Amino acid sequence: MSLLSIFIVAISLSMDAFSLALLYGTLNLDKKVIRMISLTVGIFHFFMPLIGYLFGDMLSFFLTFNANLLVGTIFLVLAVEMVLSLRKEETVSEIVGFFSYLLFGFTVSIDSFSIGIGIGSLNGPVLLPCILFSLVSATFTYFGLLFGKSLASRYGKYSVFFGSILLFLLALHHIF
Repeated sequence: MSLLSIFIVAISLSMDAFSLALLYGTLNLDKKVIRMISLTVGIFHFFMPLIGYLFGDMLSFFLTFNANLLVGTIFLVLAVEMVLSLRKEETVSEIVGFFSYLLFGFTVSIDSFSIGIGIGSLNGPVLLPCILFSLVSATFTYFGLLFGKSLASRYGKYSVFFGSILLFLLALHHIF
């Protein structure tokens, strides 16, 4: 994958965290909580694709398949999942304590596990994408939480839609 493709995937993965951060930003969280949530999301977006990469590497050892088709299919499934999530009504619950930070980070980064599988099947470098996913998602989460109070009601769903469009285009690129 090129650096541009990795960056586009990082932005797409971060849109889910950004939209949820916009929503949670309405809780008027203090700066320490905002930093902790952003850090947790960044850590999860580093380790989840790394674990997925290792799983994808093991999978490619046992199976032979077209790596671009697999990556494209994963991107396509994630794009459809993101569009379908737009129909759900989300409720906000208070973030209190370490367990809540972990749950928030895990929830918004589970899709990066699938991306890690795709990266593993391409037999490319893994640390650069993981670092980029981590930095971009932590940044998007941070700014989403900061701007959430004024923006959540107007733009939260649009960011998910934008992320799904990017994943869909990447899926088409890899499949065709």
